[in-house]
Amino acid sequence: MSQEKTAIKTTYFSIAGNALLAIIKWLTGYFGNSYAMIADAIESTTDIFASVLVLMGIKYASKPADENHPYGHGRAETLVTFIVVGFLMVSATVIAFESVRHIRLPHEAPESYTLWVLAAIILWKELSYQWVIRKSRETNSSSLKADAWHHRSDAVTSVAAFIGISIALIGGEGYEAADDWAALFASAFIIYNAWLIFRPALGEIMDEHQYDDLIARIRDVAATVEGVKGTEKCFIRKAGMKYLVDLHATVEAEIPVRQGHEIAHRLTAVLKKEIPLIGYVLIHIEPE
Repeated sequence: MSQEKTAIKTTYFSIAGNALLAIIKWLTGYFGNSYAMIADAIESTTDIFASVLVLMGIKYASKPADENHPYGHGRAETLVTFIVVGFLMVSATVIAFESVRHIRLPHEAPESYTLWVLAAIILWKELSYQWVIRKSRETNSSSLKADAWHHRSDAVTSVAAFIGISIALIGGEGYEAADDWAALFASAFIIYNAWLIFRPALGEIMDEHQYDDLIARIRDVAATVEGVKGTEKCFIRKAGMKYLVDLHATVEAEIPVRQGHEIAHRLTAVLKKEIPLIGYVLIHIEPE
């Protein structure tokens, strides 16, 4: 299965899972009198829209290069990652605001059965995170990684809700606000996760150098190609799930231009075969 198909299939899984859990959380939070659960439901609802955006971004980014986009459409995926971060920030802000408001208002303690629902949700979201993050590594997708962290942040908000509701139930009268404090803590964790997602995506779109291991691999592969005497400059940019490579290769100084051209094409073909994540290679021939 191609990287794009794997990423799309994974995103459909996220959309379906988030939709089901959002419904469960809204119903349990409302009838179980738990704002921490409702805060959790708010995040799951934003996760649905975020996953839909990820799906759209992956499909658009996988379009082949054309006259207007000679390097392909991969950067669309990074832009979608920024939008996903925006969704995280908005949901964290809403949760924090409502948590503070509920802390100041007297209310009843949550129902005990909300703990059982939360326990099942925590297990499901952590398993979802593990599966999606593995697929993001397989496909080299930054937006899929952001989607995976949505699952992890959802699991953590559910853990916070579980702790808060437990304190409220065990402490009894006077501890009802523990549920709201748990939601406030969860909002802080969501903001922290948003930063962890935002920083690498910013590096991608700014063409920040962060690919030393890949450069070493490219040099090793280039050394196996007949006619290549060595490599000099090597620059890498990431666009979507693929890498764009500019490489200076040294050849014998006295060979004909045609032979140097053939070596460059041979080197390009070998690099793409040995390192499938490379989507585009520009070879500059240098005399030895």
